[in-house]
Amino acid sequence: MSYLNRDLAPFSSELWNRIDEAAAEAARDVLTGRRFLEVLGPYGVGLTSIEIGADDYCRQPKAGEAGAIVSRAIAVPMLRKTFGLSVRRIQGYLDMGQPLDLSPAEDAAEAVARREEEFIYYGSPDFGLEGLLTAKGRHEIKAGDWAKVEQALTDVLTAVNRLDDSGFHGPYALALSPALYNNLFRRYEGTDMLQLEHLKRLCELGVYKAAIEGAVVVDPHAARILIGQDLMTGYSSNDGIHYQLFSSESMVLMVDDPEAICVLASGASGG
Repeated sequence: MSYLNRDLAPFSSELWNRIDEAAAEAARDVLTGRRFLEVLGPYGVGLTSIEIGADDYCRQPKAGEAGAIVSRAIAVPMLRKTFGLSVRRIQGYLDMGQPLDLSPAEDAAEAVARREEEFIYYGSPDFGLEGLLTAKGRHEIKAGDWAKVEQALTDVLTAVNRLDDSGFHGPYALALSPALYNNLFRRYEGTDMLQLEHLKRLCELGVYKAAIEGAVVVDPHAARILIGQDLMTGYSSNDGIHYQLFSSESMVLMVDDPEAICVLASGASGG
């Protein structure tokens, strides 16, 4: 991992471990896609693209003409966020055992994790990358008003039935916007059951609060997350005031079957 320049930093392995643990824990709190989709890798930082589909002629060759066989590929984005750790605070920790403030490393890891989530749910149309909410061929239904206690279950059940009819029989995961998620902490009238508890019985892979609009029900056959380099921290320089570092990773969502996705359009109310 020489590209991370760790050997240039005056940090012990114990300090690097502290930084890595803080970054991983901060990112884990943000990431949702990895909790219900298969994760493959890491394969290494050198993975820049993935071939998809089968090789085929770009067009059928004419008589006497050589054929051209082509393959399709998608890019593997690298996500990166720089940050600084105070030289004085690091030295205070090493020499005098003072508390170690790793919040800049945590903030950088969270920023990378948020960008990963954006790629998983929305992709990047400019670079031909699809997300769960944008994949061509996905199912989509119009959600009702979730201010009505029964509506959330009705809409999610409709989405589950749509996937089941398409041959995807679960288990399912549900990801939804913060407003819709928070709205689920209401009890059904005359019972002690929260809406969230009821939906978790239907969506056995979990119900997740994500930085999206609306909601999406997913059968895990829909897609996989492919990791080139998993989240790592590297060293850039020392300007005399801060050690300059960076958090980075590379990943891409590979949509295998968009019919295993049902989007609930964001007509639903947060209540």
